[in-house]
Amino acid sequence: MKNFEKPRGESSEWRSPGPTLVDPIGIDEYGLDPCAPLSGYCVVRARTRFTIRDNGLAQSWAGYGLVYSNPPWSEHRGAVVPWLRKFITEADGGIFVCVARTSCDWFQELVLPSADLILFPTGKTRFIKPDGSPGPAPTNGIALIAKGPIACEALRQSGLGYCVTVDRNAAPPARLVRTNSADLFPWNGGRVA
Repeated sequence: MKNFEKPRGESSEWRSPGPTLVDPIGIDEYGLDPCAPLSGYCVVRARTRFTIRDNGLAQSWAGYGLVYSNPPWSEHRGAVVPWLRKFITEADGGIFVCVARTSCDWFQELVLPSADLILFPTGKTRFIKPDGSPGPAPTNGIALIAKGPIACEALRQSGLGYCVTVDRNAAPPARLVRTNSADLFPWNGGRVA
């Protein structure tokens, strides 16, 4: 998603668009937005917000209820991994926004084994710059990862695109993580247990 990944010297914050993404999901208020902006355009309604000053990765996400996570886009390959891992292991439920890189190791090894439902919005979602103006046309589509029954039903009812559940009985055998294993499994020295 080259246009949404952080160009050198620019913000890596791409805000979720209200009318074309957040509003159709139909969740009036989330318990936590762990990637909230400091200021500027923001349509995600959440009782608790962690900004860059709070370091959402350093905070617990448990006990807040539904989480909406649109993590910072970055030029660093795999930058989404710690955010995704945190969502999978700590969020009580909610929605995680990421680029639909279905062939990446992190998508294969974290999203597919863990997601309750994945929504692939029709077309390409145009995100919003911090000043509220539309961002550039994206080069890739996104995936919305749902965790828990409320988030799954909200995505099913949103009309945003196709929803997919994973048949884990047809999953390939477990394999070793080839790249960024320390990011995926930091508690085990980067080794798959």
